[in-house]
Amino acid sequence: MQPPWHLLFFLIAAVQAIDYDLDNPESIKSACQSVAQQMLTHYTGNLPGDNPGNLPDPYYWWEAGAMFNALIEYWFLTGDTSYNNLTMQGLTWQAGSSGTFMPANQTRTEGNDDQGFWAFAAMSAAERNFPDPPSSSSDNSPTPGWLAMAQAVFNTQAARWDDSTCSGGLRWQIFTWNNGYNYKNTISNGCFFNLAARLAKYTGNQTYADWATKVWDWTREVGFMTDEYRFWDGADDRNGCAEYNHIEWTYNSGVYLLGAAAMFNFTESPTWKAHTQGIINASSVFFEDDVMYERACEPINTCEVDQRSFKGYLARWMAATTQMAPFTFDTIMPKLRASAQAAAATCTGGARQSTCGLEWTSRKWDGMDDVGIQMAALEVLQSTLISRVDPPVTQDTGGTSRGNPGGGDASPPPPKVPEGLRIRIDTADRAGAGILTAVMSFVVIGSTGWMVYE
Repeated sequence: MQPPWHLLFFLIAAVQAIDYDLDNPESIKSACQSVAQQMLTHYTGNLPGDNPGNLPDPYYWWEAGAMFNALIEYWFLTGDTSYNNLTMQGLTWQAGSSGTFMPANQTRTEGNDDQGFWAFAAMSAAERNFPDPPSSSSDNSPTPGWLAMAQAVFNTQAARWDDSTCSGGLRWQIFTWNNGYNYKNTISNGCFFNLAARLAKYTGNQTYADWATKVWDWTREVGFMTDEYRFWDGADDRNGCAEYNHIEWTYNSGVYLLGAAAMFNFTESPTWKAHTQGIINASSVFFEDDVMYERACEPINTCEVDQRSFKGYLARWMAATTQMAPFTFDTIMPKLRASAQAAAATCTGGARQSTCGLEWTSRKWDGMDDVGIQMAALEVLQSTLISRVDPPVTQDTGGTSRGNPGGGDASPPPPKVPEGLRIRIDTADRAGAGILTAVMSFVVIGSTGWMVYE
């Protein structure tokens, strides 16, 4: 009789899978270390011939910025400094001497949301007192501080606010020749709102708060946010943003949630408290038995590369919300803990048994090995440590990051139009933060909608 090798294999895998005990901080930190290590097996920006901050195909530029933000949170929540130098190198390289995160080689694809995700990493670095970058680079050009980078991005985006259509708002794309220039979407405006609110909290400058309020009010008035605090994807500005793409993504709720919580913390206003609670209540559509899922694509197996990471941002911003608005803790933490436990159960793949799966509700590895999936798992695992660390600092409570309120060139000369892209393309192709939508009239059925993917 042959030995039951298949059973022995599964026993070994079970023993070697990551250990994740919600009641043991060291177990959580160890699990996060394993998941982060596997995530970074995909990173190539530290290899000869590549640029710091780059992820290889099929990953878009924005996702690397999101990854470095996850690593800043990883350092702060676990105390592991292993990836700090890597993170600092990637962020300072991609920010450039202006701090605006607008590298010339990204003009074919960079949207306002892409830029926003890099700015979030800089903002988190300032809020968490991540080690300051050197004041100058190896070629003696000045290096902006983390706060200055966030301020520089804010300044460039404030200058792009567009009242010519839909009564305001940011366009999805920055440059006229890029697909989706005629699309105004929730994530681009949500990134601007989130950044403005956090800058208001960090600096105490009312101008940032005024902009955050302006973006919030516009989002409500244009109809991208419903009275029940649910968020649609966006609309074509050529018909006045009258026909919405009703698809719902976790990160749209998340980006507005943390912004609202930061505004509540800054103002102590019952209005912002109500907004924060309203978004939390509405976000219940993204949970099944308290386990988070991407309801627009997971049930029908259509999650594209970018969309595989979205849950991680909702987890990150929900955890941060408990520090900005402590009244939310008892509602949020059971969902994060249940989601983390389910996500950990999927992290049994690969040689190290630390490669995670997309669908946490399945509680098993699906055979995939993907940066976004790994990052989302890392974010939700480490989010359960949030009550063990201090809240974000500000300029008045120990923040050390160098700022520059006038940083960034708010009206830079347009770069040369890439060859072959001199005719504006009228249909959306790819959102900088992963949304591939049709910016034309279409039928939306339920929560999933009908979408055009590249």
